[in-house]
Amino acid sequence: MSSTHPAPTIRGYRPGDRDALSDICVRTAHAGGDATGRYREPEIFSAIFATPYAELEPDLVFVADNGERAIGYIVGTADSTRFYRRFMEHWLPTVADRFPLPAGPVEGVDDGLRHLLHHADSMLVPEIAADYPAHLHIDLLPEGQRRGLGRRLMAAFTDALRERGVRGLHLSMNPRNTDARAFYDRLGFVELPRPEGKKDVDYLGIRL
Repeated sequence: MSSTHPAPTIRGYRPGDRDALSDICVRTAHAGGDATGRYREPEIFSAIFATPYAELEPDLVFVADNGERAIGYIVGTADSTRFYRRFMEHWLPTVADRFPLPAGPVEGVDDGLRHLLHHADSMLVPEIAADYPAHLHIDLLPEGQRRGLGRRLMAAFTDALRERGVRGLHLSMNPRNTDARAFYDRLGFVELPRPEGKKDVDYLGIRL
């Protein structure tokens, strides 16, 4: 007797998805691979790159649902300048005690992540946000990859941006994540000039 599984669907975010978003973020945070065991506090990735979007802009969060749980997501904002201001004012106070700023010099990647959390607005690049005001993060667990779900998540997100009249979208990425770069290239993203002082990060953008 054979069993069939429904094809994954793309849908809007629900509050019950929050734990799944955090899990997916951690399991894809190490250049696309699992960060578990590689960092002292791998859950900090979610506190920076996933759950603040669910809290601050839930209408721009979409998930790939396999019928039982979320196996992928796209999160982002229509206005990066406004988002990082709200991050610092409203989100950071809710997680600062759990991930306090390093007391001494920033040493190693774990201290670096805590420092980044407390200075998340440093990720805003004004010259890029001026022309490409929206930004995104997209992650899929291995079971959701190479099934067209990334493209469908991106379509849901960009359609929502167009409805808001947003003219451009950007992202930053680890250059080592070559699979992700190939995906963005296929979608029509182009490489943007790397801002001064932003080492080891690639910036891509697309007009909407």
